Amino acid sequence: MGVVGTVAVRDGCGALPDGFWAAVRVWLEKPQVANRRLCGAAIEAEGTMPLGEDGEASSPLVSLWGGGSGKGQEGRVASAGVAELGRLWREVGGQLPPGHGHLPPPLTAWGRPGRLPELRAVLRTLLPRARAGGPPAPPTKELAVQDVSNGTVTFLPLEENSEGKYQIKKCNIYQIQLTHITDGEWSVSIVAPFPEDWFSDGITYPKLAWLGNELLYKLAKWSVEQKPSEFKSTLSLISVAKYSKVYQDLKEKYKEMVKVWPEVTDPDKFVYEDVAIATYLLILWEEERKEKGLTKKQTFVDLGCGNGLLVHILNNEGHSGRGIDVRRRKIWDMYGPETHLEESPIMPGDSHLFPDTDWLIGNHSDELTPWIPVIAARSSYSCRYFVLPCCFFDFHGKYSRRQSKKTQYREYLDFVAQVGFVCGFHVEEDCLRIPSTKRVCLIGKNRTYAPTECALIDKQITQYINNRQTSAVVTCDRTLGFNHKDHSNGGSEEAGSELPENEAETAGTIWMPGFQPREKVEQIRNCASLPRDFVDAVVLNVANLLLNAAPPKSCSNTHGGNTNTWNQGESLSLKEVAEHLNKETLKRLKSEYGGLQTLLKNNHQVFEVLNGRVHIRDWRKEKPSRKTKPEVKRCLSAEAFKTRLCWFFIHHPDGCSLPSESCPYAHGTEELRQSQIIKKKKHTQ
Repeated sequence: MGVVGTVAVRDGCGALPDGFWAAVRVWLEKPQVANRRLCGAAIEAEGTMPLGEDGEASSPLVSLWGGGSGKGQEGRVASAGVAELGRLWREVGGQLPPGHGHLPPPLTAWGRPGRLPELRAVLRTLLPRARAGGPPAPPTKELAVQDVSNGTVTFLPLEENSEGKYQIKKCNIYQIQLTHITDGEWSVSIVAPFPEDWFSDGITYPKLAWLGNELLYKLAKWSVEQKPSEFKSTLSLISVAKYSKVYQDLKEKYKEMVKVWPEVTDPDKFVYEDVAIATYLLILWEEERKEKGLTKKQTFVDLGCGNGLLVHILNNEGHSGRGIDVRRRKIWDMYGPETHLEESPIMPGDSHLFPDTDWLIGNHSDELTPWIPVIAARSSYSCRYFVLPCCFFDFHGKYSRRQSKKTQYREYLDFVAQVGFVCGFHVEEDCLRIPSTKRVCLIGKNRTYAPTECALIDKQITQYINNRQTSAVVTCDRTLGFNHKDHSNGGSEEAGSELPENEAETAGTIWMPGFQPREKVEQIRNCASLPRDFVDAVVLNVANLLLNAAPPKSCSNTHGGNTNTWNQGESLSLKEVAEHLNKETLKRLKSEYGGLQTLLKNNHQVFEVLNGRVHIRDWRKEKPSRKTKPEVKRCLSAEAFKTRLCWFFIHHPDGCSLPSESCPYAHGTEELRQSQIIKKKKHTQ
């Protein structure tokens, strides 16, 4: 047996051996985090196999182990596939006679005295990503056999023959081993019984060198550093295999949108993000139709639909629905009449209920996010919802943090989930595969109450919203949910008393009169729209403040053999800088998102803001970009070089810290060059 690689692991916090099995679980369920040529793995079945005295596996025990996707599509498949797992084990087990050749030793009988030895097995399908210019490689099945007591897991790749039976691809068997050396010293190894015959396709079968380097070091790192995640695994509620196929199909179908994207936003991010969200919803809804025996596709309304691409895709894929947003986008005109989009403000109230709609969608819906479960609950007993929270809003404005032990994102997700519980939904959480840091969605599919209790739940919702407005806290254990029956008689002490009758009547039209929808005209408030002379005056004022602060910081500077001293000034906190600005300037800056800090960061030629402190930027310390630009881009950069004057050359008492040939900015107007873009415009005129 050949050792592919071994790495020493020092465990100073008692993470092992449990951390090792957690790392193995990541490799089993989410291999794409290590092997980027995979899009995931589908767990087909898993169970415990007792071994007889002769080392042969008997029928499997029906048990799922290790926190897999038990609630999702894979969980249902795994539960139904345990019998198939036993049949498969009997089929391939005979291909590995114990002690024969160089086969891994864990595939022999073992066990402690007085206990029946057993194996744990997982059958998974590896799902390759699509290849450029062609379809993805075919999926590959793999049987992972785990021995907890001896610290090994063996991977047996399977191939299907012409008779429909599986055979082990013996040349590609490999095993991951955990060995305890002494005290906190451990080692993680990968071994292959037939390294000289190893076959690599670079996708599902990577090279042995990759296993012994990339994978091995990731497993070792995860084993001691892995922390319990605040969030669920990605795509825990749907089939990963089905998601992979549908996503690749939709990505190919709508890829041309990237080329014609008329908005100022990044087309790659927004197009493929909406394709991924649409894929998730299409599979979720397909599964719902199977569960309920429905044939008609679900209807939907996307509240705060933005660019409308999600609506466009869902309409094209056969779902009747519309999107509503306060502001029309340029791209709306490109979709055609079959995509239904409406420009209208949405005020939570009786005028914005959707009794004939199956699903409400809130995709980065901002101030509408906490209202969507409420609107769904009051629209009809059968209305469901999907929300993907991003910006943090409460019912009446910006969300205010109330717990310091959680991240702000986790706390906000818990709040939105709590709203769903109060509205009488079983709230499920999942994590999407999208290019965004805010990837967790919340889904309300089923109700916790009977249709006859609608009035009771409606009163509970009204009380909860009123209590949020008056800053009363309603606690909710997200692991247990919100039990509406415990609050049906006016709620707990934390829930507060019932609303006066006149307030309940007011809530019947517009549920919160002070609610502010998004403005129709999007205001740019990132300091970019401030007058140039105002910005220049603030920059000069702050720079002089730093340069004149005592004691000044001087840096030695050598140009062409001459040594001089360049004043870098002092660093001050943002608060200290703000204290030296006049009230009118501060008032004007406060009207912009980010205020003073945003203005200083926008002027990165002059300032560097680190950990809340403002510094004069020293361009001699700037590191060149690590990215190697293509030759064409380098030529373009050379032509478009020095399109702005150097602030330090003009304003700093010691001039620029760099010589003219090294400074990216012009030392005088004679060095300014017109950019390629300006030249192109002139040629077209």
